[in-house]
Amino acid sequence: MFQIAIAAHSSPPSEDLSKKAREFVQFIKGNEVAILLGGYWGLMKVVADEAIKDDIPVIMILPIERNIEVPKEVMRIDSGMEYRARSVPLIRSADAVVALGGGAGTIIEILLAYAMGKPTFILKGNGMSSDLLEKAFPQYVDERNVAKLNFFNDVKELAKHVLSVNGNKGVEERFG
Repeated sequence: MFQIAIAAHSSPPSEDLSKKAREFVQFIKGNEVAILLGGYWGLMKVVADEAIKDDIPVIMILPIERNIEVPKEVMRIDSGMEYRARSVPLIRSADAVVALGGGAGTIIEILLAYAMGKPTFILKGNGMSSDLLEKAFPQYVDERNVAKLNFFNDVKELAKHVLSVNGNKGVEERFG
C-alpha cells in the first residue's frame, strides 16, 4: 500500500480549493493507496470524506488538542502529541507527501518531508502561505539537496507525479 500524507489547511477551504482536493483524490483512486491525515477539519475533512466515498483507506494521526469524532471507516490514531509533534509520525509514515495548500502547519510538514527525504509535491496557486515556498526554495531547502520539492499548478499533473514515485521510500537520512 502506497501511503500518501496530505498536508492541508485546517480552516474551512474555499470552494475552488475543495474542488481541487476532491479532484486529487479522484485521480489517485484505484492505485492501492492510503491517505494519511493529521485531522478531520478544514481541507483535511474534504480529502477524508472524498477518500472514504471512494473506499480509499484513511488513517488519521490526531493531535491531543482535538478529541473529535471521525467516520467509522477511518483508522484513528490518538497520538498524545500536540499539533506540530504529531506531524512527525504523520510524515515519517508516508511514502510521499502532498501539500494541497495551507499555512504554518502545512509548511512544517513540507520541511519535515524534505528533512526525511520524502518525495514532496506542492499544489500552488491557491492564495495560501504555502504558495510562497517556491520563491524561497525553488527545488531544495538547503545545500544538502535531500529531496526535491515539486511544485504544480495542475492537480492532475501533481497526482500523476505522485503516483510515479510509488515504491520509492525516500533517501537514507544523512543528517539529524
